Parts: sequence; C-alpha cells; structure tokens
Amino acid sequence: MKINRAIISGGGTGGHIFPAIAIADEIKKRNPDAEILFVGAMGRMEMEKVPAAGYTIEGLKIAGFQRKFTLSNLLLPFKIVGSLLKARRIIKNFKPQVVIGVGGYASGPTLKMATWLKVPTVIQEQNSFPGKTNKILAPKVSAICTAYEGLEKFFPEEKITITGNPVRFDMVQIAGKKEAAATHFNLSLDKPVVLVVGGSLGARTLNETILNHYDEISTSDFQLIWQCGKTNYDSINEKIESKACNSIKLLKFIDRMDYAYALADIIVSRSGAIAVSELSLVAKPTILVPSPNVAEDHQTKNAMALVSKNAAVLVKDVEAQNQLIDEVKALIHNLDKRRELSLELVSLAKPNATEDIVDIIENILSKND
Repeated sequence: MKINRAIISGGGTGGHIFPAIAIADEIKKRNPDAEILFVGAMGRMEMEKVPAAGYTIEGLKIAGFQRKFTLSNLLLPFKIVGSLLKARRIIKNFKPQVVIGVGGYASGPTLKMATWLKVPTVIQEQNSFPGKTNKILAPKVSAICTAYEGLEKFFPEEKITITGNPVRFDMVQIAGKKEAAATHFNLSLDKPVVLVVGGSLGARTLNETILNHYDEISTSDFQLIWQCGKTNYDSINEKIESKACNSIKLLKFIDRMDYAYALADIIVSRSGAIAVSELSLVAKPTILVPSPNVAEDHQTKNAMALVSKNAAVLVKDVEAQNQLIDEVKALIHNLDKRRELSLELVSLAKPNATEDIVDIIENILSKND
C-alpha cells in the first residue's frame, strides 16, 4: 500500500538520525509525492540535520533523565506532559498513516500519543540492547524492526522482524575506488592502511592510544588514516606537528568515508549500532573498541554480536593503551585471520535493511486499510 503521509520521530545522535533519514528517503523513492514530517527534540542534532536532508521537522521540549540531581529532573514531568500534548496536536493536524520511532527523547511522547490515537506505529531499534523508551513503547506498537537477534527478551516476539539497520549507502559503495582513494588521501597502494575512526566527535581512548604510540606507528610497516574529531584536531596536531610523517594522515572529519573504507585493510572503530552495520557491509577486518560512556554498555553488546561469531576482534577500552597497536600489527601479518573476519562479516550483513523496513510499514498499512 502507498505511504502518503508519515511521521518519523527520534534523534539525539547520528545513530538515530541517519537511519531515520534513510527510511524517509526510501519512502520518497517509492512515493515521490509522500509527505514526511519529522518530530525531534528541541536543541538536539536532528533540528539541524533533518532540514539539511530536505525534510521538515517539529521540535518537542523534551530531555532525558539526568543521573545526578539537577533542576532539569524536577522539570521533566512538565516537559513530558507538554511534549505529549504537542505530539497529540501534531498528529491530529498532520493525520499520518503511520508513525515511525527510531529512538531518542522525542520518540517516546510521539509514539505514545500515536498509539493512544490508534495510528499504526513502528519501532526501529538499532542496538543489541534496546533503550528504555523503546522497551516501554514495545507492547503497544504495530511492529518492531531490529538489527540483532535475541531481542525477544525485551520485546514481544511476535512483533519482531530482524531487518538490520538502515545505513547511508553512499558510505559503503567501495568497489573499484581504491586507487582514487589512495590519491585522495595521498597514501601508497604498496603498504597496508589502517583506518582509525571514533565517530564524528572522535574518541578519547583511540586518540590517546595513537598519540602514545605515534613514534612506533610512524616507523611501522603500515599507513594510518586517523579521524580524531573536530574538537581534538588542533591540540593533537600541535603535539605531532614537529614529527609529522607522510604515512599518518590526521583528519578532523572524513568527508569521503567510502574512500576511507575502500583503502583500509584494517579498521579500528567504536561500536555504535550504525557503525557496526556499516562495517558489516564494508566487510573489512575490524577491531572494535566499545565506548564505556554509553547507557547500558550497549556498545559492548553490539560488539559482542560480531565477536561471538568471529566477525571482529574486541579490545576493551581500558586495555586499548596496552593492546590495541599489538592487535593491529598481529592482524596485519595474519592474512588468514583477516580473510576469516571478512567472510564472517559478509554473512552477517543486511544490505536490504531500509527496503525491508519500508516493506513492513506498507504491509501494516495494507492490513489496516
């Protein structure tokens, strides 16, 4: 059934926003005249990224519960009530056929109100350990799209379909790009390349590890693309400026991730849900260093979904300083292990995730017609 009007709600991080935009793009691809409205949280990243992607967004004054005592916590009940009322008004005015939640603060009140108003609802859960919002919403929604097995511990099993996570396909289309990528980064095709990426903001542990081993890396038999994050670039560049070498490329942000993935022989990454989904599609040997600074330690759980199937190597955050570079070197010199990791990643990849999610939405609408 055609999707003519849809609301997509959630955000807070790129891990929520980019899947949301991918779903919207697929809906528009199938239904060019479809109207799609996003609902996000005021002051969060989605209020900038969604309009940049060409979509309209409404903001709710909603925030999360702070673990320490703050004035914000005292105001939270009022924000929740206000957000529920505004979400109700948005839904009544827009009259969507379906409301899709991708996680994040705004998805709670929006999907809650949609279920109260008997509008079909779909959750897209990116992580192997779901957030509190989605666990609360799950019993009342129409369908739940997950990226990992085993989520029947948290959600009604009959509502779950394992679809994988929507990813930005321009990032993972890497075939035939290696030579152009080498030119882009001014690196040689004759030596292995290690890509270290800690998300758009960088990752302190990864940055400190590379800094502490900089001299060792600069004389090693591999090249390095090091994405350190915008806020860290100046201080790191200052520290290495006097000993900069051609085989180490320090970057604030990688604007051509497809080139970085194409050129990499080994990837070192945090294990956010969308990063893991991209890495599965890229299928390069990967070392995951989960961030300890996330709710419910879900990055470790995301990583273990690959590590338990021998599709990635795990280095704990607290052990990175002592182990990471040794693991990189060992992997560079173990071609059999690299092939094995890549093959297992290919078997876990879900390249049709976005299409499958929109198929499920259309199926729900046809049943409700």
